[in-house]
Amino acid sequence: MGCLTAVMVLLAAAMLTCTGGALIKVGGKPGWAQNVNYTDWATHRHFYVGDWLYFVFDKRYYTVMEVNETNYEQCRDSEFIKNVTRGGRDVFNLTESRDYYFLSSGGYCFHGMKLAIHVSNQLPPISPLPSSNNNNVINAASPRSDGGGRFIILSLSFLTSIVLKMLR
Repeated sequence: MGCLTAVMVLLAAAMLTCTGGALIKVGGKPGWAQNVNYTDWATHRHFYVGDWLYFVFDKRYYTVMEVNETNYEQCRDSEFIKNVTRGGRDVFNLTESRDYYFLSSGGYCFHGMKLAIHVSNQLPPISPLPSSNNNNVINAASPRSDGGGRFIILSLSFLTSIVLKMLR
């Protein structure tokens, strides 16, 4: 039974991979920490509905709070919308197209630990380019797809079939 559970977990992970949402580590390499310019970091990225923010931080010192715009601007953590903090490796799903605001409590917001982003609806797939020769059809993939999801599903399907044969 343990193998079957492992297979189910792998299949669930593959389905999450293929939903189109990206897992975005907030702050890049340093993660959620002091002295990182999150405004600059965010301006070089696009965020879409279905993406996940991945906050990596030392939970002994820092937190992640979703707040409104006013509390973000004033670094006020007392009236937060949601406490995202769970264990220092926390994710937040961007579920709707709107502005999101996050900060770290305990005064760390004043040291730059705050993030404001705009989330857009998912981009539609790129349509085929017009061609003067109708025999050349170009199938363009979605701009956020690298084809890896199909490979993962095929690989997991193959592994599932092997494990199920072993269980029989």
